[in-house]
Amino acid sequence: MERLQVCFLFLVMLHSIAVEFACNAQNGATNCSANHLEALVDFKNGLNDPENRLSSWQGRDCCKWRGIRCSNTTGSVIKIDLHNPFPVDSDDVTRYGFWNLSGVVRPSLLKIQSLRYLDLSLNTFGGIPIPRFVGSLKNLEYLNLSKAGFLGTIPPTLGNLSHLQYLDVSSEFSALTAERFQWVTSLVSLKYLGMNQIGLSMVGSSWLEMLNQLPHLTELHLSSCGLSGSVSYLTPVNFSSLAVIDLSFNSFNSMFPSWLVNISSLEYIDLSNSGLRGRIPLGIGEILRLRYLNLALNKNLSANCLELFRGSWKQIEVLDLGSNKLHGKLPRAIGNMTHLTHFNLFLNNVEGGIPSTFGGLCNLINFELSGNNLSGSLPEILEGMEKCDSKRPLPSLRYLKVSNNFLVGKIPEWLGQLKNLQQLVLAFNLFEGPIPASLGKLPNLTNLGLTRNQLNGTLPENFGQLSELSVLDVSSNFLTGTLSELHFKNLSKVKILGLSSNSLTLNVNPNWIPPFQIGNLGMGSCHLGPAFPTWLKSQKELKFLDISNASISDSIPGWFWDISSNLSLLNFSFNQLNGELPNPLPAFPFADIDLSENLLKGTVPLPSAPIELLDLSNNKFQGHIPQNISEVMPNLIFLSLSGNEISGEIPATIGKMTLLQVIDLSNNKLTGSIPSSIGECSYLKVLDLGNNNLSGSVPNSLGQLIQLQSLHLNDNKFSGGVPFSWKNLSSLETLDLGNNRLSGKFPSWISDGFQNLRILRLRSNSFSGELPLEMSGLSSLQVLDLAENNLTGTVPTSVGDLNVMVQEQKMNEYLLYGKYRGIYYEESLVVNLKNQFQKYTKTLSLLTSIDLSRNNFNGAFPVELIKLHGLIVLNLSGNQISGQIPEKISSLHQLASLDLSSNMISGVIPSSMESMSFLSYLNFSNNNLSGMVPYKGQMTTFTASAFEGNPHLCGAPLLVLCHNGNSDNRTVLENDSSDEFLDKWFYLGVGLGFVTGVLVPYYILLVRKPWRRTYFSFLDTVIDRFVSVGSNRITSNRRSDRGTRFSFYPSY
Repeated sequence: MERLQVCFLFLVMLHSIAVEFACNAQNGATNCSANHLEALVDFKNGLNDPENRLSSWQGRDCCKWRGIRCSNTTGSVIKIDLHNPFPVDSDDVTRYGFWNLSGVVRPSLLKIQSLRYLDLSLNTFGGIPIPRFVGSLKNLEYLNLSKAGFLGTIPPTLGNLSHLQYLDVSSEFSALTAERFQWVTSLVSLKYLGMNQIGLSMVGSSWLEMLNQLPHLTELHLSSCGLSGSVSYLTPVNFSSLAVIDLSFNSFNSMFPSWLVNISSLEYIDLSNSGLRGRIPLGIGEILRLRYLNLALNKNLSANCLELFRGSWKQIEVLDLGSNKLHGKLPRAIGNMTHLTHFNLFLNNVEGGIPSTFGGLCNLINFELSGNNLSGSLPEILEGMEKCDSKRPLPSLRYLKVSNNFLVGKIPEWLGQLKNLQQLVLAFNLFEGPIPASLGKLPNLTNLGLTRNQLNGTLPENFGQLSELSVLDVSSNFLTGTLSELHFKNLSKVKILGLSSNSLTLNVNPNWIPPFQIGNLGMGSCHLGPAFPTWLKSQKELKFLDISNASISDSIPGWFWDISSNLSLLNFSFNQLNGELPNPLPAFPFADIDLSENLLKGTVPLPSAPIELLDLSNNKFQGHIPQNISEVMPNLIFLSLSGNEISGEIPATIGKMTLLQVIDLSNNKLTGSIPSSIGECSYLKVLDLGNNNLSGSVPNSLGQLIQLQSLHLNDNKFSGGVPFSWKNLSSLETLDLGNNRLSGKFPSWISDGFQNLRILRLRSNSFSGELPLEMSGLSSLQVLDLAENNLTGTVPTSVGDLNVMVQEQKMNEYLLYGKYRGIYYEESLVVNLKNQFQKYTKTLSLLTSIDLSRNNFNGAFPVELIKLHGLIVLNLSGNQISGQIPEKISSLHQLASLDLSSNMISGVIPSSMESMSFLSYLNFSNNNLSGMVPYKGQMTTFTASAFEGNPHLCGAPLLVLCHNGNSDNRTVLENDSSDEFLDKWFYLGVGLGFVTGVLVPYYILLVRKPWRRTYFSFLDTVIDRFVSVGSNRITSNRRSDRGTRFSFYPSY
């Protein structure tokens, strides 16, 4: 045994000696020449080397220097590799900068004509151009100058490098450009061309044909080069070896390059965000070697999924077609893409459901179908899992995202078997039923997004075991039940917790300290009160806090203001918080603070730092608006102090807050005038000063607010006229000046240039003059309220051409202005409907109304109004309008309220009105109408008060009877001398006196409308039976006044 050991050691020694001898012999053969040594030393002297990377560049044997390689036979330098091994995107970013070489690249390298490999990439040469002499290194086969800080134009002399196989001159931020491209055609040996982020916008449209002359090209990288023009046609196609093509992030505005399907060698295609359009050729799925296809963000590429994904796709691993126009259903054949790892169809029009066969995609890592039109439910059972080694479905899946679709049904249990799942996002769908408890067993889950569904039940208690969870969002569902400490037990990594808009109750120990340090907490509409939640005191990393509508009826504790100074969002709205706020209010710079709809009092506080949103509306604040408001909040964008008891004047300094988009000071006790400085708030979209005690004239300077969309100055004491400068307010959608003391001629210029105006309300002022003849320019107008002024003349015929009122408004659109980070000003308006003032907000966009009442309009009834088929409210009462009611007035089939009272209208009431089924309020009183009331259909729902004051009208529901249909031969029913009829009525009254005269009407009035109908129908029958036996002198059947008005208008 010892002899064997000695022999083994001897052999090892011999081997070491032999190796050392061989190495010395080789080094002796590869010592670099003096010329090369001199060239390298000079090259080094031109470089800045902050970390002494070139410390080995000493002595005469340059072949041993770092980054240098010599030929084994000649000793000539053939390779210089000085790329930065630690670029900015490397794992070790701390070393970036120290390994960067900079300085100049000296032409001494020309002495090394043997050089075949030069790599200076990922350094920072400080904006120097690529040296022209590089094109003279004619033996170069590999040249990499990418992202090395070079600047300027790529020298065309690079075209001299006929032996070059690899060229990468990619830059960053388009620091390099190429004015010509012809030189590339000379690179006949080129296999790899990298020119990402090179400015090629000046090379012309023939660049593709030039590249087509490179027969050996295998990789082409031209991403973000500013290329444009068509790439759809290329013939003949010489790219016989092309494996990789990247033309992403250009602006071709071209049809899809279908010639790509003829290149069988392709493995990688990236044409994302390149302005391509048209159909994706089905043949692209038959490219046998294709592993990567990215056509995302083109927006206009289309294909039928059922056809496209039936292709072979034998080797496909990454398939990204997001943000396009793909449509149709996913086929079952999708389960045959066995190599698939990433599948992205984000933001398309994919329909139907997800095939159950996708359960056999054993290598699938990312499945993204958010933002489509998926319907149906997720498959209850997955197919194909037997293909996977684990015999479990989707064993590699980490990311499953199908948000913003129309998926229904329950969340399937198999999701709880995806043990590698990290992100599950099912938000913005129609899922219902309980949240499966099996989701609480996913050990790697980091993101669970179930917001905006119809889920019910409670939050599973075992969710508290998801120790890797960082995002949990179940907001905006129908969850109920109680949450305890167990629901959060091991959630130590949670940073975003969304529970808002549910009916959850938090029941924790008053001394509970959560295991997490939350950053974003949304618990709006959860029951946290009545006491203020003390556990918030432990949250030191909180940035966004929403506990609005949380049933808290307490004061805000002092310790909370230590937290608030770190909050970018603070929302305590819709609680019953009381007490006073500290002044200054501790706040984080540029924060949003919403304390609206509470019981807070005291003076208006100002924040300790400049913020961007302040909403203190609907509280009990008093005192004045601070004069230094602009100094403290110069960057404020949204300001609402409405619904308080604030008095005094509006500070003139408010005009210095030039970024303001919303100013809402309505419903206070403000006095004085509007400061003209508000005209300096050039971004203003909403100005609401309604319901105050402001006076004086309205300032001309408001005409500078060209972005203004909503202007409310109603219910004040303003006087004077409307400034002509307001003609510039072309963005205006709402103008409400009602209930003031304004006077002067009606501003005729308002009919021209206000195409966006939806609401014009000037009621209860003293405007005079005539309306402009051309009103059709107000093409968006849906509410015209000019009631209670001194307007004269005829109603212009052009009112019948108001486009919005011609069509029925079927789509409800919330009128929200100045929307900023989820908070907005919601438009509202008080409208005279059915002789009652009602406030519209949510359904205001559905309302169409014309109210010209109580003016001095004259002339014939404006027949053109019958073209407004979408009109809901029409009030022309209290004028001097004459003529007749048009027979075709029934074409206003959406009309719910019609008031023509106190005019001089004559003629008969059109019989067609009985078909106006939506009409629930009618007033024709105090006119000169004649003939019989057409008391049928919908007209039977109105009482005599709707027709009184017309001396020539007769018939039900009036007590004046018509003889032979002639209103000139009338009988007043109260004075009828027919003893027989009176006898019949008397006996009927005696028989039904107590029951029908007292108790039944009492219950009818106090209980239910259907009883009222039944009672009067019975009464009609009884009367008819008695009357038919008696005299035939009464030719018209008396109908009882049902006193019921049916309203089919949507609730509001």
